[in-house]
Amino acid sequence: MKTVEQKYADLLLNYCLEIKKGESLIISTTYEGQPLLKEVYRQAVEKGAMVEVLINFPGKHEILMKYAEENTLDIPPPFLSQAMADFDNYLVIKAPYNLRETGGLDPDRVQRRQKAMSGLNENYFKRTASGEMKRSLCEYPTQASAQNAGMSLDEFRKFVFDACRLNESDPTAAWLKVREEQQKIVDVLNSREIFQYKGPNIDIEFSAKDRVWINSDGTANMPSGEVFTAPVEDQVNGYVKFSYPAIYMGEEVEDVELWVEKGKIIKWNASKGKDFLDRIFKIPGTRRFGEVAVGTNYQIQQMTKNILFDEKIGGTIHMAIGQSYLQNGGKNQSSVHWDMITDMTKDSFIKADGEVIYKNGKFII
Repeated sequence: MKTVEQKYADLLLNYCLEIKKGESLIISTTYEGQPLLKEVYRQAVEKGAMVEVLINFPGKHEILMKYAEENTLDIPPPFLSQAMADFDNYLVIKAPYNLRETGGLDPDRVQRRQKAMSGLNENYFKRTASGEMKRSLCEYPTQASAQNAGMSLDEFRKFVFDACRLNESDPTAAWLKVREEQQKIVDVLNSREIFQYKGPNIDIEFSAKDRVWINSDGTANMPSGEVFTAPVEDQVNGYVKFSYPAIYMGEEVEDVELWVEKGKIIKWNASKGKDFLDRIFKIPGTRRFGEVAVGTNYQIQQMTKNILFDEKIGGTIHMAIGQSYLQNGGKNQSSVHWDMITDMTKDSFIKADGEVIYKNGKFII
């Protein structure tokens, strides 16, 4: 009988990445992710892939941001830059030691580092959008993530593995079914132009003309379960209050409110963390939206303070300020991509070209 790590590795390599003999794969994780890392490595080399590994240790980023000479902050990591330019596959296994490591860092040094990484990130977005490089992001349960989610480690392991459908007899078949069901939704969305999200916390209208809605079926993120696009940059109008805490770089901002005119966020507020929000909105590109999406994974029904899971919660929508995805046709550029989530399960609907296609947390098409 296969272990859950063996099933996870098989899903990542054969369903998410569809890795082939002779392809190159770079894996980024921490020592906490070793059980899954070893199994992915074993199965990948057995398939004839060429594998390299980047391991992060506790405090690595904090040390860099606090003690590196300023000129060092301006230089992107050479090996990762090379990998983003040349490798065929990129797998990130999130397995954190400390989810507050980035909190309290000098914002000017953080911004300087983000600027240095912009070229690397641009290459990443271009190559993943074109399909030249396949990527997948997943989570391996650690004590830090479990505590952040308010769960025991055993509870969090079950949550993660259930969300990834690893406890089903055939996880790949389960995700192929998700792909088929969501494609029906995406086909309708791609035939419409004007969308309205309306509910107790939101009244937003946007255009997705000539943009592409994508079926996020678990290939790029594991788990997944969402449909998303990039709105036309100057065609977003209205108001939204995000009912879930918005978390970015270890900072938690509550009750984020945004007022939007002609695509630009003209005013904002928050009951907690507004000073952090103020700083983020000084970064180029953050006062426009890079993504609008609907979460469709109904196996995820609780917030974990982990965006990989939270943005997929069935019955929610999310909007991201900042960088858009090129594969959607989006044009907004920024060093920031920050997803913010609100509930749509009560007295809420989505209209597409005037027709109600989603009501109280579920598509009705």
